[in-house]
Amino acid sequence: MTAVPSLKRLRRAVPSRRRDRKAPSLVAASAIAIAALTAAAIVNKRLANKAERDNPPAGRFLDVNGVRLHYVERGTGDAVVLLHGNGSMIQDFESSGLIDLAAKDHRVIVFDRPGFGHSERPRSVVWTPDAQAALINAALAQLGVSNAVVLGHSWGASVAVAIALKYPGLVRGLVLASGYYYPTARPDVVAMGAPALPIVGDILSQTISPLLSRVIWPLMLKKIFGPRSVPEKFGAFPKEMALRPSQIRASAAESALMIPDAFMLRGQYANLKMPVVIIAGEEDKLIDIDSQSARLHSDVSHSVFHRLAGNGHMIQQTATDQVMSAIREVAGASTQLEAAE
Repeated sequence: MTAVPSLKRLRRAVPSRRRDRKAPSLVAASAIAIAALTAAAIVNKRLANKAERDNPPAGRFLDVNGVRLHYVERGTGDAVVLLHGNGSMIQDFESSGLIDLAAKDHRVIVFDRPGFGHSERPRSVVWTPDAQAALINAALAQLGVSNAVVLGHSWGASVAVAIALKYPGLVRGLVLASGYYYPTARPDVVAMGAPALPIVGDILSQTISPLLSRVIWPLMLKKIFGPRSVPEKFGAFPKEMALRPSQIRASAAESALMIPDAFMLRGQYANLKMPVVIIAGEEDKLIDIDSQSARLHSDVSHSVFHRLAGNGHMIQQTATDQVMSAIREVAGASTQLEAAE
């Protein structure tokens, strides 16, 4: 007589068979995900290579402490140094027209900061404002510049401040545009810093982040330019260069450093003794200018603060003449100070 399996034994066998079916499904899903990420990485790499071919270096290179640094130099006269914001590059100032305006009366030097444009960003260094200040100081020494007006926009303003604090003899005056100077709660900054994480960040920056950045690019421009529309001249800005995995990772690293760097610098602003002009758009949707630029103006008692009505974060693009006026104002104030001494 054939033995009939008990009901209890049948019930025990069913979950086992279900687990057996799940295992191949998970393997298949993992294989599909890996294949999709690999394909995305290949596409992003090809797009990055194409972006660099289509946008070759416009300037020259310096080897500064083992870092290949790209810069553009134009004009003659007293030196003016321009430092771009996070995620940007030389072409921001170029397309705005600010380089040409400043070059009429000054020797203008504009750097691609480490990791942006055509400049390298070695991973052996944590590229804080202080570290970048040391790099820019060494680069200017190679170029024979010992005294300059320094303008920094957004994250570049933190680098400009660090240069002035670390090398006060180098900086004859500061123009700080749309900067972030004091730590605040910024959940968006935490999210933006994800591609800078070890291992996971490398995967994100090579695969998902460039594709996602393409999708949100119009929304991002609306936020940083608002309430103004994006000016036609910004069309010369090389979007594809900004969407390269390497630049996305550099941008993420600076986002992650933003709050701790502001925390480190917040108590030192009163040590800025050179002429300082602070300039910001009243309707900046990225940075609250009352808790940032206005507060800095209070802490640097001799500073001048210009609030630009109807402008947002990208004042170098939407209020180029006013930014140029701030450069002239600082240069004039520093000349008067030198004459008085």
